[in-house]
Amino acid sequence: MKKILLAGVAAAGLIASGAAAFAADLPSRNVAPVAPAPVVPIFTWTGFYVGVNAGYGWGEFSKAPGFDDPDGFVGGGQIGYNYQIGQFVVGLETDIQYADLKGSTSATTFANGNIGTGRGEVEYFGTVRARVGAAFDRALIYVTGGLAYGETKFSGIDATAGLSFSKSETSVGWTLGAGLEYAFTNNITAKAEYLYVDLGDNRYYGANKAETQFSVVRAGLNYKF
Repeated sequence: MKKILLAGVAAAGLIASGAAAFAADLPSRNVAPVAPAPVVPIFTWTGFYVGVNAGYGWGEFSKAPGFDDPDGFVGGGQIGYNYQIGQFVVGLETDIQYADLKGSTSATTFANGNIGTGRGEVEYFGTVRARVGAAFDRALIYVTGGLAYGETKFSGIDATAGLSFSKSETSVGWTLGAGLEYAFTNNITAKAEYLYVDLGDNRYYGANKAETQFSVVRAGLNYKF
């Protein structure tokens, strides 16, 4: 009898162990399924953007002897479009800039040999440029170049002849530069940029000429759509 009881207890234990193991293998209705890991979207530079910028410009009025080199504040806005192909980014940008670049002289000799004073200014300029660069995720390094235009003004006094002069003229030239842009969010980017601008020659008083050339260093913010 004792042996029978012991055998029954052992059999019951084996059955209980097997049932527990079987139950452990069954899916639990109270445990939620594991959610897949979220997919982080890869940033792209493709799209339209608009923005603002501000900086400093300096240059020279070559071919105009005695005129001081112009320098001063520049600021304005830009609009453009980028298209990304793999790591490479191509785009087109246009901007318009207020400029306060001024250079004057206390004494100069004009082309006719007369003595006088003069003042040269760049009042505004704009560009239409291609941009080509390489993207490193949210960082973009690029070169840029294209058409430049702007208004220059030259005024002064021919002291020998007792005459004054003032002439404003819109000129067309070219620009070349480079920059670095970084996307802080999917919509907000910031850039630092250098441009060299050549607006060509202007006749400002008789046979007198000035070639307007200047550099610009500026920072900007863009909103990318």
